[in-house]
Amino acid sequence: MARQAILAGATGLVGRECLRRALDRYDSVVALVRRPLKMTHPRLIAREMDFDRLGTIEIPQGAHVYCALGTTIRKAGSEAVFRRVDFEYPKMLAERASAAGDARFILVSSVGASSKSKNFYLRVKGELEDAVRAMAFEAVHIFRPSILMGDREERRTGERIGIAVARATGFLLAGPLRKYRGIPAVTVAAAMVVAGNRDARGCFVYHYDEIVKLARSRE
Repeated sequence: MARQAILAGATGLVGRECLRRALDRYDSVVALVRRPLKMTHPRLIAREMDFDRLGTIEIPQGAHVYCALGTTIRKAGSEAVFRRVDFEYPKMLAERASAAGDARFILVSSVGASSKSKNFYLRVKGELEDAVRAMAFEAVHIFRPSILMGDREERRTGERIGIAVARATGFLLAGPLRKYRGIPAVTVAAAMVVAGNRDARGCFVYHYDEIVKLARSRE
């Protein structure tokens, strides 16, 4: 067993899978949630909270902090709300983890993320990556999946169409384009927990091939 894990975004597509796997690898897992979880476990501590107060939480030294927070501009309703969920909340969580010392931060970002992107979504993701990279961590693991495949609690018509297209055309994305292949959320989650438990220092970025390889490993 490893030490304590803290997870934000446990009710999301990747977060749900990440939580299940983390419970098999850690002595305890603290899930930061805004609504009650639909599961219980002897090693699970569900902490309901207002995410506007993420900047006030206490994180123990050496914790492994997983961030799977994310929304869409359509669901958020505005760019301002999207930025709060996808940048401000994760940044507050990262700052608290960094202040604790010796922590590891495992983040779900997006393929194409860049603070210089003209696309608002990708620019926000890139700005978050830059902010996290600048903080003091034992290790930072950044995952950049393309379209995430899996069963969401809410229906997203456009996303379902995108997943269908990704499944049908994935084989066409070869060479440098492989990183744009759709990937199951369960694969991303499995890779995140493997990465979080590796004794490695520094900043690591994972795209499709690296994510699949990590998920298949038994470390």
